[in-house]
Amino acid sequence: MVQSVLGSLVLGYRPLWNAARKLAGVQLYVHGQGSQRVDAAHLLRTLQELWSAGSPPLLLSPRSQQLLLDLLQHAPRGAPWIEVPDQALATPAVRDAAQKAHGRGLRLVWRGPFHNLPDADTARLFDNSLLQLSGSDALQTLAAAASAERPSPLIAGQMYDNVASRALLTLCLDKGAALAVAGWPMEDVLHSLRHQPLSPAHEVVQKLLKAIDDDQSIDRLEHILGEDPLLAYRFLVYTNSAALGLRTGVDSLRRGLVMMGYGSLSRWLMELLPHASMEPDLRPIRTAMVLRARLTEQLLQAGPSTELRGEIYLCGLFSQLDELLHEPLGTILRRLPLSDRIVNASALRTGAYAPSLELACALESEDAGRIRQLCEAHEMAIEDVNRALLRVLSELSVERPAAR
Repeated sequence: MVQSVLGSLVLGYRPLWNAARKLAGVQLYVHGQGSQRVDAAHLLRTLQELWSAGSPPLLLSPRSQQLLLDLLQHAPRGAPWIEVPDQALATPAVRDAAQKAHGRGLRLVWRGPFHNLPDADTARLFDNSLLQLSGSDALQTLAAAASAERPSPLIAGQMYDNVASRALLTLCLDKGAALAVAGWPMEDVLHSLRHQPLSPAHEVVQKLLKAIDDDQSIDRLEHILGEDPLLAYRFLVYTNSAALGLRTGVDSLRRGLVMMGYGSLSRWLMELLPHASMEPDLRPIRTAMVLRARLTEQLLQAGPSTELRGEIYLCGLFSQLDELLHEPLGTILRRLPLSDRIVNASALRTGAYAPSLELACALESEDAGRIRQLCEAHEMAIEDVNRALLRVLSELSVERPAAR
């Protein structure tokens, strides 16, 4: 039965980020497959089975009115948050179902434009809102922040969508006490940091040093090293440099760790630490890149081969290095003795790893048509894709912010 429900829908996702620039939850887009009706109750049971206490909170965003109605009617207390679009409430059946769901203790999220908030009777049905900022909303918010006399229009404790600039991001999370923002303005954040060379994250370098001090396994060190695309890249550049003097090329994190040894690795990290980045706005970008890498690895189903899994992971992890280093991706990757499979998939979108990488990228949106197209073109079962996505999302860790 689980196979049938995951085969009857198309999923996509978007991270939700809190003021600490850490994962606050995940928005899960849920699309039906053509005229096929999704078993909403079964979907909820499937999510309950896959999720643990440590998994990120979920915001379910159904993309059809029928699916929304079914979720409102079948979701029990304690189910994931359910997004209810403002337009859908104009339908009496949806409003009635939302009222009954609220009465059962279901957590509902109102989604609509920031300049057209719900009336008091409607607002009481919802635990939270996902407020969509328009261009004029953004301008008014920025103008209010620049004026000592104008109060901010932002509403504390809400979630915000369409946060397109770093300045607006700061106002929402740091000044406006937003619960979260949906997505992250990667392009504007990186543009604002363009005049300074980006470095590996200080927190990841420290974490790796502590793992070495604790004499943890190679598997654990490889996992931590893979939590930062810049650190992983700098590591491979160093292990292949004349300074280290290794006789053979190092084409994987694991091989580099084995050949370098804990002592040399620790010394290299200590030299790196004073120059490591402590910029919090880079954390969501780094986390999103790691998430893409995990998805790419899961989608290809490499099996028990540790070496092959590591290679596929690097394919996803390095796929956006051009955004960080401001150079063509092919130029960056060809500095290393990486497998042609990694270079071809990441830089050219060709070869054996390309389908999994392309699909991992497509899942970062609500474009169900693109996801279906890729599944059909590469003969990948939508059920397997959905299962891989849910597995990766359920394994994400969320640090709950301390009470203020």
